[in-house]
Amino acid sequence: MRTTHLLYLHGFRSSPQSTKARQVQARVAERHPDVTWWCPQLPPSPREAMAMVMEGIARWPVGQMAVVGSSLGGFYATYVAEQTGCKAVLLNPAANAARDLSKYIGEQVSWHDPAERFYFEPRYVDELRALECGPVKQPAHYFAVIAKGDEVLDWREMTGRYPGAAIKLLEGSDHALTDFDDHIDEVFAFLDLA
Repeated sequence: MRTTHLLYLHGFRSSPQSTKARQVQARVAERHPDVTWWCPQLPPSPREAMAMVMEGIARWPVGQMAVVGSSLGGFYATYVAEQTGCKAVLLNPAANAARDLSKYIGEQVSWHDPAERFYFEPRYVDELRALECGPVKQPAHYFAVIAKGDEVLDWREMTGRYPGAAIKLLEGSDHALTDFDDHIDEVFAFLDLA
């Protein structure tokens, strides 16, 4: 079914100004202006982030909504998809966010605004653990773009997290998917927005 409502969730230390978020937003605006688009600035607290997101999409039509998430946003997108049953596109998704982000406790700087700082608190790691889902219930609802060249996350962990899902495994690329333009057509095709 065609997607009429699209949520984009950015990664850790990222923002709605990320290159991929802006690419998806531009394509929605240009080719699908009738689609409801939302890419919120997520707070550092995972619990607060997901409470805000779930409240924001509470009235969206589940059968026609989808979520795209990058890195930590991919972890969050999995949570949203498991809670709602919607489609999810995952871009180098964090497979073990609590473990990986436990190394980042302390003051952090935003990628897109070095003047913007936030403190990643130890309790946020527990909040990430609380959001962990078991094996995905409907693998056919997932499409993941995963780069073997990701310098931050292990591609084997990412692919292993989504058995049965449609996975586009890239031989090279990087964590930011700087070649995202090469894959955006497939993302939109999966969302029935080709």
